[in-house]
Amino acid sequence: MILIVDSGATKSDWIALDEKGNQLFMTQTLGLSPEVLTREVIEDRLANNFELSKNREKVSRLHFYGAGCGTDRMKKFLGDIFKDFFPNAKTDVKEDTYAAIFSTTKIGHQGIVCILGTGSNCSYYDGHQLFQKVTSLGYIPMDDGSGNFFGRKLIRDYYFHKMPQDLGIKFAKEYNLDADVIKENLYKQPNPNTYLATFARFLVENKNHPYCKGVIDKGFQQFVNNYIMQFELATKVPINFVGSIAHYLRDELVTVLERNDLIVGVIRQRPIEGLMEFHVETI
Repeated sequence: MILIVDSGATKSDWIALDEKGNQLFMTQTLGLSPEVLTREVIEDRLANNFELSKNREKVSRLHFYGAGCGTDRMKKFLGDIFKDFFPNAKTDVKEDTYAAIFSTTKIGHQGIVCILGTGSNCSYYDGHQLFQKVTSLGYIPMDDGSGNFFGRKLIRDYYFHKMPQDLGIKFAKEYNLDADVIKENLYKQPNPNTYLATFARFLVENKNHPYCKGVIDKGFQQFVNNYIMQFELATKVPINFVGSIAHYLRDELVTVLERNDLIVGVIRQRPIEGLMEFHVETI
């Protein structure tokens, strides 16, 4: 059995294939980001999934693409956990950027591949190798244009009284904005980046409000400036995206890209389907 996993900070999509590439099952767990979760939490999330627990000894190969897996230390940390949970599996852990690449860009083709979901990332793929200009420092100083970036912006504007009154009243009705609740989720609960990203839904639902339009436009422009424009070939190759923010704010994203003379490529909400196609071809 072959397991293919696309793991973001919020959730992880799993697909199981047999040795001929036929799909056996699909399942989902919460995100397994090693940067913000302990070994115990990750083990618990694996063990609590019925399909994974039932089939864990049948897995012969695990292809895991995950947020927070960009360093050797994090790859080893997750690899050791998987080795114990899937005792018969050969494991390959890669950062989630590779999932974005393999699901949007054909082998041998060039492109800039971006992630705009709970977090954000951007890489150049020359058809064979991955190149990054920006080293991620995590969700607090980085992640421009992402769900947690926009969530943080909304909370700050609400508390600094920069959000329009009509929108602020609506925002307060939809979320518990008590300071103690926010601080509890940010500093004492796991996945603070995922918590921040939950507020981005409000931005999507109210994207036609002038304030929200401005926040979205500035956030995407900041992502273009800080990430995409780092590459000399930025205006020469397609710019591909995966992630819920890119998907649900597609029109706004395309507007910013075209304004910067960038070539709009593939925009896909979830890379797991493209990943399955890629691995079926390589079985």
